[in-house]
Amino acid sequence: MITLNGPRLGPAKGQATHLVVLCHGYGADGNDLIGLAPHLQRVLPTAAFVAPHAPERCAMGGVGYQWFPLSRFDAHELARGVEAAAPSLDAFLDAELKRLNLANDRIAFVGFSQGTMMALHVGLRRKQPPAAIVGFSGLLAAPDKLAKFESAGPPILLAHGDADQTIPFPAMFQTVLALGAAGLTVRWHVSAGVAHGIDADALAIAGRFLADAFAGGWAPPSFPLSCKLG
Repeated sequence: MITLNGPRLGPAKGQATHLVVLCHGYGADGNDLIGLAPHLQRVLPTAAFVAPHAPERCAMGGVGYQWFPLSRFDAHELARGVEAAAPSLDAFLDAELKRLNLANDRIAFVGFSQGTMMALHVGLRRKQPPAAIVGFSGLLAAPDKLAKFESAGPPILLAHGDADQTIPFPAMFQTVLALGAAGLTVRWHVSAGVAHGIDADALAIAGRFLADAFAGGWAPPSFPLSCKLG
């Protein structure tokens, strides 16, 4: 199992009360998503942030990393990939929570693209559910292997650009339906005219969503979203 590491940002105020883990996309690294932390920190002043580099150098070359090889969006390949990468991310999370002296329910996941696949896979399989999961421009890998939640799972927000050609935004609705079928509450936001990326509106919505979740009052939401299932 590979030991992960990556850039960190401490809380803007006092000691850390929560940890936000930023999971980057295919071919990027932790430096790509740690740039979101100062924006989220405006509404999450007591949160610490960490953006681990994925465990493998990107198979396509360059200086980036991959959570797992991604030659095509094949269901079996995605399932094998997230399952293989999960132990390294899980161990990293345990070490970070111990370092910050935080309980397991004080963590939130924010993923982008392939990082969303990892955030959903690992976050929904932790022994204690995280405070929240936010996924940008991604999808749920191995939906057929997701166990049904008999009690409330973590609140989930998905955001996707309707001009995304890398992971077309209908994948978001497929993910919403799969998560809803598992008994989870899901909210979503469609970013009009946005390709494979994160726009300012989606980032602002994610920040307020996390702030509500950390405060224990994420529902009903303090902002409009497209829909709610669950």
